[in-house]
Parts: sequence; C-alpha cells; structure tokens
Amino acid sequence: MKIWLLSTLMTLLAVAALAQGASLPFGSLESGEAKQVEIAADSLSIDQTTKMAVFEGHVVAGMGELRLSADRVEVVYDDTGGGKVKALRATGNVVFVSGEDSAQADSATYELVAGNVLMEGHVILTQGQNALSGQRLRIDLNAGTAQMEGRVQTIFQTGGN
Repeated sequence: MKIWLLSTLMTLLAVAALAQGASLPFGSLESGEAKQVEIAADSLSIDQTTKMAVFEGHVVAGMGELRLSADRVEVVYDDTGGGKVKALRATGNVVFVSGEDSAQADSATYELVAGNVLMEGHVILTQGQNALSGQRLRIDLNAGTAQMEGRVQTIFQTGGN
C-alpha cells in the first residue's frame, strides 16, 4: 500500500511539474551531420529575389539520421551569398524524427547551423510508449535536449503493474 501511494504521489508530482513546462531528452545531431540536406517533393519553386526555394506536396527532407516531413518546406539561404542553407521552415502536417524520438506540429523552423528546432501548434512528442503534448517544443539537437511549453500534458508508462 505504501509503495502504491508513493508511486501515485511521484506520478502526480511529475505531471504537475510538466504542466508548467518540461525539459526532456531528444535525439542528438553529430557534428557536421547537417552539411547535406536531401529533399524530395511534388514541386519546387525558386525565387531569386527573395532567395527562397519552396518545396510543396509530400515534402521529405533528410539530414543524416534526421527526417523532416511536411506539406510545405521553405529553404532559407544565408545572407552572405555563399548559397549555404540557413534554415528550413515547414508548415502543414509537420513530423520531425530523430532516432526513436518523433514530434509532430502545425509548423517548425529548423536552424541547420545552430542545430535548433522550434515546433509550434498542437505539438505531440513521442518517445517510445511515452507521449507529451503542448503548444511549443524547442529542441537543441547538439545537446540532445528539448523543452515543451504551453499547457503540457503527458502520458507515460512506468513499467510497473
């Protein structure tokens, strides 16, 4: 009885802490992994004036072990004129996968050089059998960490009976 009560109390404390915002591990990016981005889509539009490339329709972007899929992905180039990709902005049915970790949201911005991902709108993070939801997820791929914000809710498996 004491073990069950302690287990229940610990679970409630963990859920209460998650309601304010949660820090959690997320897949990591090895140095240099984002040097190559491979993208497949139904269509591509390029605008030289705005220095933007827009992929639309069943977009899948691969960067090493990372996968980003969405309805639309804008490729943002570095302002220095070297043709380097600075960021990917994804909208519509966004799914970001790193190893066994996956997150889905309405939109995401992935800063390739910095290794940061910001996912917003109806975010659901899945890690194995555990799931978290919120309004915003900030991922630092270099550190392998994530921060969920905005009325965070969770379902997790304790492994006990």
